[in-house]
Amino acid sequence: MRNLCCVAKTSSDHQPPLTLTPRQSLESAAVYGIIESAADVIERWSTETSTYAKATSMFYENKQEAMVFIDRVKDLQKTMDLLVSEDANSERLVRAQRLMEIATKRLQKEFYQILSMNRAYLDPESVSTRSSLTSERSSNSDFIEDEDSHTGGDSIVEVEEASSNVMTELRSIAECMIGSGYAKECISIYKSIRKSIIDEGVYRLEVEKITTAKAKRMSWEDVELKIRSWLEAVKVSMETLFKGEKILCDHVFEASDSIRESCFSEISREGAILLFTFPEIVAFKTSKKNPPKEIIFRLLDMYTSVAGNWRAIEAIFSFDSTSVVRSQALKSLVSLSESIRSLLLEFESRIHKDSSKVVVHGGGVHPLTLSVVSLISLLADYSNVLVDILAGSPPPDRSLIPESYLNVSDSDDSPTSELAIRFAWLILVLLCKIDRKANYYKDCSVQYLFLTNNLRHVVSRARSSNLKRLLGDDWVKRHVAKIKQFSDSYKRLAWGPVLATLPENRTVEMSAEEVKDRFEKFSEGFERAYGKQGACVVPDVELREEIKLSIARKLVPVYREFYNTRRSVILAGAGGVTVVRFTPDDIENHLSNLFSGEGISGSSSVSSPSSCRSRQSTS
Repeated sequence: MRNLCCVAKTSSDHQPPLTLTPRQSLESAAVYGIIESAADVIERWSTETSTYAKATSMFYENKQEAMVFIDRVKDLQKTMDLLVSEDANSERLVRAQRLMEIATKRLQKEFYQILSMNRAYLDPESVSTRSSLTSERSSNSDFIEDEDSHTGGDSIVEVEEASSNVMTELRSIAECMIGSGYAKECISIYKSIRKSIIDEGVYRLEVEKITTAKAKRMSWEDVELKIRSWLEAVKVSMETLFKGEKILCDHVFEASDSIRESCFSEISREGAILLFTFPEIVAFKTSKKNPPKEIIFRLLDMYTSVAGNWRAIEAIFSFDSTSVVRSQALKSLVSLSESIRSLLLEFESRIHKDSSKVVVHGGGVHPLTLSVVSLISLLADYSNVLVDILAGSPPPDRSLIPESYLNVSDSDDSPTSELAIRFAWLILVLLCKIDRKANYYKDCSVQYLFLTNNLRHVVSRARSSNLKRLLGDDWVKRHVAKIKQFSDSYKRLAWGPVLATLPENRTVEMSAEEVKDRFEKFSEGFERAYGKQGACVVPDVELREEIKLSIARKLVPVYREFYNTRRSVILAGAGGVTVVRFTPDDIENHLSNLFSGEGISGSSSVSSPSSCRSRQSTS
């Protein structure tokens, strides 16, 4: 159609004059009127003949006339279609074609100016916000806003209205140009300006191309900083950048599915692929170099980000031409899954292989327990995505886990129960390792205190994290009972001998020598026990008070009764004062100072691994 002028010029000399009927004469007059009406407004805004038109924007100076301009161009196109079907050599067709060329140049100028001069109203955030506000206002139309909220929202409404007006103007021009056969020019302008905006947005989000070679050279500190930046970039990209561009593209080119797809694909595809390639690069790095154990959480964060935005990714990049973006996002999910599974296996292996002979002062919590439980409890926060990541990978052998350890039936193969078994298994591996490390304490009582402290730490962290939800109340109750069992064993071994120095039948008649002997044995036994246990620690404040109170309740009342009933017998003889070295209040005061770790004791020195405990499984 754009070559009709040439066709008309070359063939007009060979055509005989037309003889018109009355009806054709009327139609001819109508055509003439449409062409001249279009010429009036088109030539007034011609950039070739008017300096004013060349320097100004029609939509900015006179929006009403701009819409008339659009209507006249549409009428002109219809008239041209009619003329082509009736007389392809008509001089009026040549005239109309020339007017169309002038109009198209004007529309190209307007389209470019609106796109470039209204970036504030067409930036993806404004467009996506407009869409959200419009939807929200529609859903809340039955509610009445108070005066304050209306006043506070004036600026938002104004921006939304301006954005809506600009988008409407762009759509009007696009539809007119496409309908007139000038889609290529319209698309070229749109792609050029909008792609630069998206590319700039991606750059500002600090999304950059990182090769595997460059990733290998990066320190883990730098990688973690990049990951944190990337997580924010994904959030902004999916909520505003690509979402806003998709909304704008769909609106402007609503009349043509193929043009909408072509424009959005070319504008966004490169930046989106760059964005979703990054996790794959990081996953590759973790597989080639020993990463810090904390990096697994950053990988889980990235997996959560992509998986959590999957619906948005599918909706925004729904076109066939943007399927490569969906494929890249999926590839990154697969790579992240593989790396996370590998890191989890490595984590379990490190627990098994731990051979440190560190003896924690006073039977406190072992560093292995602190690090493993910290990591496991944090992993539990990612249980929702771990279910997906670990799906299909072989779970721990249930036959290796004691029946009473976890209430999960063999027939329960649900993803959640499988995940619970994995966490329970990791904790069991840790507790078995801690059970063996207890043998490095010479004093049997300290072995049990060590087990008490470590298991208490495990249970406390489980209670205060998502581990409790995964493992269940029964698991917690079972291990609380085991803590009491260890604690009771500690008290029996550490303080039982002291209590045994006092007579079981405290009313039986005793000679002064027997009473003296009992006081001496009690004093010596208490000093010996306090000397050993004074170096012990119980980090958990609640547990510390429980153990101290339990020891005091068993020891102090018995000693107080013996002291009150037998002390007079000793005081009546010579040397009685030196025999009775502790009053009941002294005993209470000493016991209240236990487990601060300030005493001097050799009880926690290293010995060859041996157990003076009857083997009590920590499971």
